[in-house]
Amino acid sequence: MKILLARPRGFCAGVERAIKCVERALELYGAPVYVLNDIVHNAHVVNELREKGAVFVKQLEDVPKGSHLLFSAHGVSPSRWEDARERQLEVIDATCPLVAKVHNEARRFADKDFTIILIGEPGHDETIGTMGWAPEHIRRVFTIEEVERLEVPNPEKVAYITQTTLSVDDCARVIEALTQRFPNIAGPRSGDICYATQNRQAAVNALSAQVNLVLVVGDRASANSTRLAEICRVQGIPAYLISSADMIQEAWLDGVDSILLTSGASAPERLVQGVIEYFRSRGACDVEESEAVLEDVHFKLPAAIA
Repeated sequence: MKILLARPRGFCAGVERAIKCVERALELYGAPVYVLNDIVHNAHVVNELREKGAVFVKQLEDVPKGSHLLFSAHGVSPSRWEDARERQLEVIDATCPLVAKVHNEARRFADKDFTIILIGEPGHDETIGTMGWAPEHIRRVFTIEEVERLEVPNPEKVAYITQTTLSVDDCARVIEALTQRFPNIAGPRSGDICYATQNRQAAVNALSAQVNLVLVVGDRASANSTRLAEICRVQGIPAYLISSADMIQEAWLDGVDSILLTSGASAPERLVQGVIEYFRSRGACDVEESEAVLEDVHFKLPAAIA
């Protein structure tokens, strides 16, 4: 079996920063440290941090007054900040700086009284948080069909922003549909889809034609991981999203002699290595790492815990 190991893969700078925020808070303040929602969309990461003393909650009412609370990498709405202040919580903001950029764009367009079209998944933590920054101005769409049904007060004052973890190609098609409906639509000063999402998708696009099968290590709740598998399937290449080697099915490997292995931006590298060990346990295995895009981005920790 030949395994082509995609690079870049795995943790992005925003995920690394968010995890370090939790670990640093535990070092400084001791357990428990509370986290609103999953710090990143990966159950393995969440469980490891829970074992270290992090407590994950869905409602701020579950956090004792005066406690230390982290907001996840996906960001939250201003109302969450207000609720945290009312409960006298010590907030550590682990919002990815690239998500915060989208929040700033939403406020900038809202200040100009634009109708803002947010291209994003319904119910996703990042989408929910972003909509909260300009709730009276934002309309959410995810498909071209939803674009066609849009009604806005003033077609001459429309802008778009996007979720950071979308498929680059799918998002481009939705933006094109928006441009056809609203020729004067404004957009962000620079693209919203994050560098890591773009890089991992570019690596898959560049390398997947060389193999019979693609395995993406990532959580089903991870939008960017899901996109990596979807991109391959659209190209006619069998692809599966797996949370670990335990999910691999022998039937997938029938007639397969080459595999592209990659991982989403919130998947720990140890899970990728676990997949390699699985194949080595089955017999001879040639592992070759291929770097499609150079990636060297790091974000500083928030000043409060740096």
